[in-house]
Amino acid sequence: MTTDYLIIGQGICGSFLSWNLLKAGQRVVVIDENRPHTASKVASGVINPVTGRRIVRTWEIEKLMPFAVDAYTEWGKAFDVELIRQCNILDFHPTPQMMLAFAERLPVETDYLRKPDDADHWKNYFNYPFGVGEINPCWLIDLHVLLDRWRSQLKQQEILLESRFNWQDCEVFPDHVRYQNITASKIICCEGAAGFNNPYFRSLPYAPNKGQVIVARIPGLPRTHIFKQGINLVPWGNEDLFWIGSTYEWDFTDLSPSPDFLEKVKAQLGYWLKLPFTIEDHIASERPANLERRPFVGLHPVAPSVGVFNGMGTKGCSLAPYFAHEFTGYLVNGNPIMPQADISRFTKILSAGKAQ
Repeated sequence: MTTDYLIIGQGICGSFLSWNLLKAGQRVVVIDENRPHTASKVASGVINPVTGRRIVRTWEIEKLMPFAVDAYTEWGKAFDVELIRQCNILDFHPTPQMMLAFAERLPVETDYLRKPDDADHWKNYFNYPFGVGEINPCWLIDLHVLLDRWRSQLKQQEILLESRFNWQDCEVFPDHVRYQNITASKIICCEGAAGFNNPYFRSLPYAPNKGQVIVARIPGLPRTHIFKQGINLVPWGNEDLFWIGSTYEWDFTDLSPSPDFLEKVKAQLGYWLKLPFTIEDHIASERPANLERRPFVGLHPVAPSVGVFNGMGTKGCSLAPYFAHEFTGYLVNGNPIMPQADISRFTKILSAGKAQ
């Protein structure tokens, strides 16, 4: 089999890149081992324009968020499903200090912060002695449907190879690669956390971290918003399920769910929530984060038939649509990649660490 691009991974990055390349008239084969708890599959699907205790704008959000909304809307129309909906965050301040921080940012960040019109309404559901603010707009992506529908499309087109990728079976040449019986002009690595051990890109400044999530059933809690007070409650799947999380653990020895996190969530819900709840699932996964908190996009400086599209961290839902489009433009037409994302910024260390 001959193709233009061999893509490793069908998470949010591999899905958007393969979709964009196919739209651009390119031939694609995707290799993906179907594992249940990859970072994309357990992500909340939230696009939030602000971040951190100082409630500052996330990087390039003015450009990334509108692009992402259009991309998910377009893909949803193609699938005949709703993949994205506006779902603003209600930020229930956990301390007087956080209440003050929000109040100080409110007159400065008028595009995304506001006081909710019906603040007292939520006293039927939550305890919040220090008030509540709203982040508007925020967006919620149905990642499960997106990934499942696109996987089905790839299968129907017979361009999905459901197996574990093995570099020992891959021969890399300056102008093409050969993997088993597949010859491709380029191979693009969208492996998520598996990229930490990629022989061509493991010298990039990855910063692996562990995230844990609880899935709980909360009958009667409206699914109109995302609720935040130390932890986030995000509408999940159907009916009464909510995604609750998540942690950012930089020093971890395994990827097993931690009893400590489960007890912490139960205690927080017991204090904050006025409704009964039941725990349905507890999941842990490793994120493909990096020290710079900027994506890794581009071709290897010494092995130009090998590329990478990874390192999105917790912002994959907002970053992947834009940079998949930009990377496709680079691959097909030679258009530039945003310098802050282009892996040419790591040319020195990548050249020194090239796989033999």
